[in-house]
Amino acid sequence: MIGNQKHLFDIPEGVTYLNCASQTPLLRASVDAGAIGVARKAHPWEPVRENTAREAQEARALFAGLIGATADDIALVPATSYGMAVAAANLDISPTQEILILHEQFPSNYYAWHQLAERCGARLTTTPRPADGNWTAAVLERIGPDTGIVSLPPCHWTDGSSLDLEAIGAECRSRGAAFVIDATQFVGAAPFDIAAVQPDFMVCSAYKWLLCPYTLAFLYAAPHRQNGRPVEFHAGARQAVTGGVEQGGGYAMDFVDSAHRYDMGQRNNLINLPMAVAALRQLQEWTPQGIATALEPLTAHAAEKAAERGLSVPPAAHRVAHFIGMRGSEPPAPDLAERCAAEGVHFSLRSDAIRISPYLFTSQADIDRFFTVLDRHR
Repeated sequence: MIGNQKHLFDIPEGVTYLNCASQTPLLRASVDAGAIGVARKAHPWEPVRENTAREAQEARALFAGLIGATADDIALVPATSYGMAVAAANLDISPTQEILILHEQFPSNYYAWHQLAERCGARLTTTPRPADGNWTAAVLERIGPDTGIVSLPPCHWTDGSSLDLEAIGAECRSRGAAFVIDATQFVGAAPFDIAAVQPDFMVCSAYKWLLCPYTLAFLYAAPHRQNGRPVEFHAGARQAVTGGVEQGGGYAMDFVDSAHRYDMGQRNNLINLPMAVAALRQLQEWTPQGIATALEPLTAHAAEKAAERGLSVPPAAHRVAHFIGMRGSEPPAPDLAERCAAEGVHFSLRSDAIRISPYLFTSQADIDRFFTVLDRHR
C-alpha cells in the first residue's frame, strides 16, 4: 500500500483538495523541473535546449508504459479535443450508420463526432444513463449492425460510474465498428491494458491523473491507424530529408511511419516536457494499480458517508476507485462548491452530482472534513 504522499506536493494546511478530476496539483519535482525549463527558455543559446527531443521521446515511452503500448504508438498533442479531431479525420462513416456516445459525455469527446455526423449525414446516437448504473450493459444493448463508430470513456466524468471497455471493444470488433476512447479520467489512476481493449484511437489529457502541466495530451493510435492524415502539417511529422529546408535540402513530403505523424507542432516544449517527464516517472514508480488500491478506501468511505445523508452514488460494482459523484433528490445549489471552497474544501459540481476526487495526499480525515463542511452548506 502506498502511504500518504502529501510531502511530495505543495498543499498548505487548511486546504482539503478533492478536485483532482478537474486538475491535479503539480508534484514538487515537476515544479522544480519547470523552473529549469523556464531558465533554458530564458537562455536559448545554451546547449541544454537540445534535450527536448530526448524528453519528448521519454514522455511518450513513459505514457506508453502505463497502458502497455510502445513509444511509436504515441503522439504528443495539446488536448483531448485535438486527439478526437485526429480520430474523426481518419475514420469513415456512411449516412446509413451511427456514431454512439454516452449521455452527458464530456464535450471534448462530443463535438468532433457531432461535426463528423453532420458532415457525413450519419446519426449521432446517445446512450441514456442507466437506472442501475450499469453503463456497459446499456452500451452493449445499443451497438447494432448500423453502428460505425463508438466513442466512450472508461468512466463517466460526472460521477465515476465505470464501463467495461474490454467487453465493449470486443463487441465493436465483431460488428466492424471503430472504437475510440477518451481516457482522461482514468489512465494514471487505474490500470489500463491497451492490448485487451484494442481501441483504434485513445487520447488522454495529461493535466488530471497524469499530474502533468496543462496543454499536453497523449494520443494512442493502433498500428493499423498509423498511416492516416494528421490535422496539421509540419516538418516534425515527416521523414527527414538530408539537409532539410534550413540547408537547402528541400521539403520532406513522406510522413513518418508511426503515430508520431499525428504530433502537434511545437511538440518539443522547453517547459512542459521536463515537468511531464518528472510526473510520469513518479507514476511509473507508484504504478496505476498501486494508486487505485490506495484511493479505493477513500471513495468507499465517501460512499458510506453519502448514504448516511441520503445521497446516492454509483454502485460499487460499477464505479472506479479514484473519484465518486453523489446525487440527492434535488440538484445542488449552483454556488455550493464556491461556499465550501471559502472554508478550504475544494470539489466540483458536475451536472446534478457533487463530485469528489481524492489523491495520494488525501486522508480519511479529509473526507470527513468535506462532509462536515458540506453539511453546513447543503
